[in-house]
Amino acid sequence: MKRSNTELLGDVIRRYLRLEGLETPLNEYRLVDAWKDVVGPVVTRYTTNLYIRNQILYVHLASSVVRQELMMAREMLVRNLNAQVGSQVIVDIVFR
Repeated sequence: MKRSNTELLGDVIRRYLRLEGLETPLNEYRLVDAWKDVVGPVVTRYTTNLYIRNQILYVHLASSVVRQELMMAREMLVRNLNAQVGSQVIVDIVFR
């Protein structure tokens, strides 16, 4: 079966990003951007800061109640965020 030019171009772009060391930062950006889609608008309103360091997503929240709820759903959030990006970008989440 013949592959389309689009698939080949996508492979070339992915290889280029990997070689230039840009694949990880791009996936990290995409994961942080996916936060609002995964958790929804209510939690997003209480989120004050997000960043990734050493495969850990740090989430600063303005509500202790929301923080407690998210802590109970931590493993599911890690899975859903990674699935949204299509790659294992994070292994844990720290809520502050």
